[in-house]
Amino acid sequence: MKRSEINQIIKDALIFFEEQNAKIPPFVLWTPDEWKNKGDEAGEIRDNMLGWDITDYGQGDFNKVGLLLVTLRNGNQQRTDIYPKPYAEKLMIVREEQVTPMHYHTYKMEDIINRGGGNLVVKLYNSTEDGSLADTSVHVSMDGVAHVYPAGTELILHPGESITMTQGLYHRFWGEKGKGTVLVGEVSMCNDDNADNHFYDTVGRFPEIEEDEEPLYLLCNEYPDPVK
Repeated sequence: MKRSEINQIIKDALIFFEEQNAKIPPFVLWTPDEWKNKGDEAGEIRDNMLGWDITDYGQGDFNKVGLLLVTLRNGNQQRTDIYPKPYAEKLMIVREEQVTPMHYHTYKMEDIINRGGGNLVVKLYNSTEDGSLADTSVHVSMDGVAHVYPAGTELILHPGESITMTQGLYHRFWGEKGKGTVLVGEVSMCNDDNADNHFYDTVGRFPEIEEDEEPLYLLCNEYPDPVK
């Protein structure tokens, strides 16, 4: 992805957050120059990858396959002695027909919530021991109500609705065509994008960036080392 594209995606996101009255914490708007002066006091943000997370999953077409996330809070699966927080929270922006590829988590259980805007479509499969898609019924909880669906069912989450993704449950999601951009929330156990994402197809999690202009804000995997 080009840095100019990432910058524009962030600008569009900030407008959409305001339209949805979704407020973000101050650190999300720290500039690259401000980050140069941050020391160990910002260790939780660095170590737990809080902040902007924008990816095209290595497919080269963000509008078709991609996702914008802002990690608001997170513990650390690998460093519970330092970061004992057992939960995480994210805001995500999903555009119409913009796909997040099929994947599941081994450790993390999460609630995916439609916070506003358009409708979110979610496709579900159980996973097999070898990581394939199982042809078995899917058992899910949606806003506290238990449901059973055939493998491959596509559910539509309207604003205010949510679904619980248990460990090993494959899910792909996108914004429903003609319904507008979706503000999505995620409330989950600790998140680890380096070790706990299992994609059905081969994709890249973090983009390679072509630096055609200066970054507006740093992504969560770009923070500099702390100032000593």
